[in-house]
Amino acid sequence: MRTLYHLWLNPFSRKVRIVLAEKGLEFEMVVEQVWERRQAFLALNPAGEVPVLVEPDDTVLSDSQAICEFLDELQPEPSLMGRGLHERAEVRRLVTWFDRKFDFEVGDKLVGEKVMKRFLGLGEPDSGAIRAAQKNIHTHLQYITFLVERRHWLGGEEMSLADITAAAHISTVDYLGDVPWADHKPAKNWYTRIKSRPSMRAILAERIPRLPAAKHYSDLDF
Repeated sequence: MRTLYHLWLNPFSRKVRIVLAEKGLEFEMVVEQVWERRQAFLALNPAGEVPVLVEPDDTVLSDSQAICEFLDELQPEPSLMGRGLHERAEVRRLVTWFDRKFDFEVGDKLVGEKVMKRFLGLGEPDSGAIRAAQKNIHTHLQYITFLVERRHWLGGEEMSLADITAAAHISTVDYLGDVPWADHKPAKNWYTRIKSRPSMRAILAERIPRLPAAKHYSDLDF
C-alpha cells in the first residue's frame, strides 16, 4: 500500500490526494506535523515538507508536482497533464500560477495567519496580511472567470492538473470561509464542477480538530 504523508490544510497535499483519487490508486494517509521535525520524516524528505508519497516498493517521492507527474505517467488514464504539446505547457503554466502566485498572495497568508499561528502559539494574526490576501483573491477569481469563459476547463477542454491544483488551493481558503463566491459566479460554477467530483469527497468531509469549516464548505449546491 502506498502511503501519503500530509497535513490537513496543506494545498500541496490536497493536490496529490485528488490526483490519487482521480487515478483510482489506493493509498493510506499519515498526518505529519512538520513543525516537529521528526527525524524519521526528515530521512524521507530532508526538506521537511509535505506531501511525501512512499510507493509500495518503498520508493520515496516528494514535491507535489514531481509526485503528480509521476502518478500521471504511472497511470496514464485519465490524462491530467494535457494531451497535446501546447496544452501540456498551458497546464504546467497554470499549475505554477496557483502553486506559487495564489499560494503566496492568498493561501499562505490566510491559512498561515488564521490557522498555523493559532496551532503553533505564534501570537495574534496579522490583520494587515489577512486584508491583503482577502483583496488579492478577487484577482485570482477574476482570472479563473477569464479562463472558463473561453474554455471548458482552466487548461483546455478536459479537466487537468491545472483544475486540480487550483481547487486544492481554493479549498483550503474556502474551509475558512474566505472565498467571496457571490462576487464571482463563473468561478463559483467552475468550482462547483470540481467540488462535485468523487475525488473531492474525502477532502470535503474532513474536519480539522478545533477548527470548524465554513457552513457551505461541503455543500455541493452552495
